[in-house]
Amino acid sequence: MSTAAARRAAVLGHPVAHSLSPALHRAAYAALGLDGWRYDAVDVTESELATFVRGLDASWAGLSLTMPLKQTVIPLLDHVEPLAEVVGAVNTVLVQGRTLIGANTDVHGLVAALGEGLDGRVRTAAVLGAGATAASTVAALAQLGCASPVVYVRALARAGGLMRAAHRMGVTPVYRTLDAAAGEIGRADAVVSTLPPFAADAIAAQLTHADGVLLDVAYDPRPTALSVAWAAAGGAVVGGERMLLHQAAEQVRLMTGHPAPLAAMAAALEGKLAH
Repeated sequence: MSTAAARRAAVLGHPVAHSLSPALHRAAYAALGLDGWRYDAVDVTESELATFVRGLDASWAGLSLTMPLKQTVIPLLDHVEPLAEVVGAVNTVLVQGRTLIGANTDVHGLVAALGEGLDGRVRTAAVLGAGATAASTVAALAQLGCASPVVYVRALARAGGLMRAAHRMGVTPVYRTLDAAAGEIGRADAVVSTLPPFAADAIAAQLTHADGVLLDVAYDPRPTALSVAWAAAGGAVVGGERMLLHQAAEQVRLMTGHPAPLAAMAAALEGKLAH
């Protein structure tokens, strides 16, 4: 039983009621014996975020942030860790006294999840989508060995944020439109879809060959149409829930100072997804 002072944490977003983060963090607190620690889901819009952040006090350990708050929070922080700064997305806020620190655990989650399916260095990679998660994905792929992934976007004009993030990282993606993806991604060592649920279904319907590992960050429905098509075409699949698990585990480590109890968190996650 822990004697550490009770602390608070929460996931913020709009909407946020569907979030699986409370199940993950609460399971971690229970396994670590952090009695009195609490973790909630709080619906907060972009316009409400500044007021919420100003109300944080020493009873808080940290925050998890979903879109669209991952960028909105940055000007409200005292310090942003270098990885989060170059990616341009903060999904974790650490409360240390009166100081608010922004971090990015999505990159860690992506590296760890992809690592479950990979058997070596990533030489070629593809990314579907151009949002904040795509920026984290590009950073993760660079850590795994591929600094020039092919990024497939709906429209090149909408990829400006990702292009700027890639420039800050010193990586050089190649950009193509999504209509080319189905015929090309099957040759990549690693493919990460950051598209919303169902948005990759058209690509799935046209996919005929797959050599590498697919991580579809969408996990509802589970399995996604793209995951089913990828496996049927001969590739390996890592479920998007594994990225969620590993990024939450890193948040637990940062907020509590304890190594995350991964097995307990994974069991809680599977339990929630099963229902």
